[in-house]
Amino acid sequence: MSLRADAGDGNSAFDGAWFPRSRDLAAELPELIAELERRGVRVERFTYSLENWPAVPRKMLVSGRVVRTGGFRSMDPLVVCLTWAGGTRRADLLVVPPETDVLTGARALRLCTRRGLPRSPQMVLAAARSVPLPQVPDLPRSRAV
Repeated sequence: MSLRADAGDGNSAFDGAWFPRSRDLAAELPELIAELERRGVRVERFTYSLENWPAVPRKMLVSGRVVRTGGFRSMDPLVVCLTWAGGTRRADLLVVPPETDVLTGARALRLCTRRGLPRSPQMVLAAARSVPLPQVPDLPRSRAV
């Protein structure tokens, strides 16, 4: 998981990214919530797309407290939304599909901490997939003898 330092300020397409190991939200969500809490974000509500995730209970006990959840068919399947601070802070995380290769996933996690990203999750993931051409240094030319 990656998270920008100014997550929740509303000035970027994504506040970070999440690369879950599976599509089992009941198993993945507690780990995400615990990691966010270690980073100072006490999530109160988590919303997700029903297109990509099976529904989970509307209230889940995570780290000894209740986190409200909501699944929606209208949400982008590659985005989850977190709210905290009494609903005054909101962060959108790009979801890197669990079947994504590790290198692409790591690139997507890094990309989502930058400003100026396109609002399209598909475009961000495509940029993470692109492999730059190898750079070959110029070698000094040998003189003919």
